[in-house]
Amino acid sequence: MTARHSAGLLLFRRGDGGLEVLLGHMGGPFFARKDAGAWTVPKGEYEPDEPAWEAARREFREELGVAPPDGEAIPLGEVRQTNGKIVTAWAVEADFDPAVIEPGTFVMEWPPRSGRTREFPELDRVAWYGLDRAREVIVRAQAAFLDRLAEHSG
Repeated sequence: MTARHSAGLLLFRRGDGGLEVLLGHMGGPFFARKDAGAWTVPKGEYEPDEPAWEAARREFREELGVAPPDGEAIPLGEVRQTNGKIVTAWAVEADFDPAVIEPGTFVMEWPPRSGRTREFPELDRVAWYGLDRAREVIVRAQAAFLDRLAEHSG
């Protein structure tokens, strides 16, 4: 079985308390009451014939409903999540108002085995976090992106 691949953009800005990153809270019923491990870099899957950078920009638009910002792209490399998915990310310095998002949606059967489907937002909210707090809530494997950003910006 081939690993699935996702690509995403980690926006960052320099606040009074240091670097802040923009994370999205995963939508849907499995994450509704979770905080730790339920926040992610805005990202999405792509096919092998699509360049990861183009996928990251496309997925930003699909996940948040707004155009990705222009700016220098800082490669943050790859991580492998516990589900086996390989995630590639870039950091881009930009200020962004989380209130403007219009998240994309997905459909799933809910409740399980009910035969009914419901639509849920891909990301139900986004927020700016300082690096310490971001490490507490981000998907565990993606914390490496925060460390790499800190090293680059240090």
